[in-house]
Amino acid sequence: MFDLIIIGAGPAGIAAAYEAKKAGLDYVVIEKGLIANTVYNYPVGLTVFSTTNEIEFEPGGLKPAREKPTREELLSYYVRFVLDNELNVRTEETVKSVTTGSPPDERGVVAALGGRGGSLVQEPRELESDLLKEPPRQSRQKTSELPPLLRKEGSCLVTTDKDTYETRAVLFAIGAMDNARKLNVPGEDLPHVFASFRETYPWVKKRALIVGGGNSAGEAALFLAQEGAETTLAIFRDDWENADPKQGCIKYWVKEPLEKELQEHCLNLFFLGKVVEISEGEVELESETGEKVIIENDVVFVLIGSDADLTMLKSLGVETEQGKYGEVPVYDAETFETNVAGVYVAGHFTHQRHIKAAIDAGKAVVAALTNRMRADSTS
Repeated sequence: MFDLIIIGAGPAGIAAAYEAKKAGLDYVVIEKGLIANTVYNYPVGLTVFSTTNEIEFEPGGLKPAREKPTREELLSYYVRFVLDNELNVRTEETVKSVTTGSPPDERGVVAALGGRGGSLVQEPRELESDLLKEPPRQSRQKTSELPPLLRKEGSCLVTTDKDTYETRAVLFAIGAMDNARKLNVPGEDLPHVFASFRETYPWVKKRALIVGGGNSAGEAALFLAQEGAETTLAIFRDDWENADPKQGCIKYWVKEPLEKELQEHCLNLFFLGKVVEISEGEVELESETGEKVIIENDVVFVLIGSDADLTMLKSLGVETEQGKYGEVPVYDAETFETNVAGVYVAGHFTHQRHIKAAIDAGKAVVAALTNRMRADSTS
């Protein structure tokens, strides 16, 4: 039986795995895609606007060529960290269900993902590098004398498409990129409509429309405009004009170059009321004043955010609440444990979604679990 199963090999999952190994816990990370899949899905060439100490696991490990690391530098750092520390990460393995409470031969609560699978199920993708695959699997050996956590209601049985694991605790540390928000308008499922942006090359000299008011939309519009696409950013005026960094608007380091592109007539700005309909070759928009406008285009990027898939957690009986980014589980602010014993959350399942908060949450979960194990051993 594992002490901890970590679902997701992003910053939170890697941080938790590293701390678990140092603490001598018997753990495994299960990742449906690649190591650091969240970073892998960043736009190609993106500069990560976080200070180095906020996104590294140990001081001095990340050494970018410039002040801020690129997507490629950060991805390489996370992959190398997993490999160099021989963390027990199993990639391209999809969690199908989690059973909590009773042992496997008794009735328990089974949570399974349906449909697209939200944040746990993913179609295979071409790998950028074999380094993104899992390191060789290590034999599961304890590295300390910590006693095992006593079996309680929070113990879990985790079933994947490759294996079944029993664990005393489970950490949901999954990103939300596979669960993008939708406009819910006609034509949103057309093949030229995308919910994420990866690179500019296919759209050079094409007509591109970006719908959204955050950094992802702003960065996509900036990259496309700079590389010669005929680019229109459809955005609510409040999102464009709001300078409060806490309100989720486009940050200054993205907005300033966007304004330069506007001045040089490489970018069009449309103050949006709503999107009416998407069709082949054009999109019908309604302006903030109610005027209907048709914009011709070759590609549409709907970048209006994403939400963590709570399907499995709700099925487990985890309570939720509304937060800044939408619905999230109710959890202890120090331990990140939910109301279901032994079920923890991090990353997009919390109120803080930046990388530093995800790393800190992963560390806090392992600290809380280790403290509980010690307490149980003396009770």
